[in-house]
Amino acid sequence: MAMIRASFLSNCLKRNVHFNAVIPVDPLFPQPFKPPLKTAYLLHGYSGSCDGWLTKHSLRDLSICNNLAIILPDAENHFYVDDTQREDMYGEYIGRELIEFTRKVFPLSEAADDTIIAGISMGGYGALRNGLKYNDVFGHVVAISPAIILSDITGAEFRPSIPGVTRGYYESVFGDLDTATGRDVDVFWLSEKMKGTNAKFPDIYIACGSNDKLVFENRRFHEHLRGLGVTHVYEERPGTHDDLFFKPHLEAGFSRIELDRQPEPPNPFWVD
Repeated sequence: MAMIRASFLSNCLKRNVHFNAVIPVDPLFPQPFKPPLKTAYLLHGYSGSCDGWLTKHSLRDLSICNNLAIILPDAENHFYVDDTQREDMYGEYIGRELIEFTRKVFPLSEAADDTIIAGISMGGYGALRNGLKYNDVFGHVVAISPAIILSDITGAEFRPSIPGVTRGYYESVFGDLDTATGRDVDVFWLSEKMKGTNAKFPDIYIACGSNDKLVFENRRFHEHLRGLGVTHVYEERPGTHDDLFFKPHLEAGFSRIELDRQPEPPNPFWVD
């Protein structure tokens, strides 16, 4: 596995940004990678970073065993949506600019069916939002415990999903909360718009723990997609909002996607 840390000047964010890339190149692995590579864009959760993926998840095996390039962007705590007032266009950065840049730098497939957007918690919401909004780019969405939270912060009773976070923070991220449920920050609204225009939905996998406080909105979105007639997979299993639930269900989401499966690579530290 080659792990590359890259940076470039982003027009969407008006500054230098960095990301990590995991490329399936391993001198110990007998079969070389086959370009163009299928690609997964993995989105971190609230208070996380692109570096956190490298310490918590087995990206080497995911990359090598599936001939898969993995791109790990940073989004700070902006939920992967656009802030037009500050010109922090995180959605456009994820859905267009980062795609275009990484495809120029690495031998990546440009086919939507070869392009996956996935994430956990805040990143799970970002995967759903941007997978729907940029449905011409992403053919697969893997959303683990997605933070579908607008109904909690836009109703008559303000119920923040993140303890101690103020209404002002959410307004800085999503804009006017009174109109948020009628804009592209709302995955319910986005899916209805797509259905109305007969747009092609990506393949969608959603998983949430039955003891996760986010489960109620995840159930509601699942029923919403069913009501629209959108084919998707929703799995609810015992668990809460932690890595014990995230890791196996992220792997389950990827296992559904047709990838270039390879034998498991040898462990370079194993001695007979």
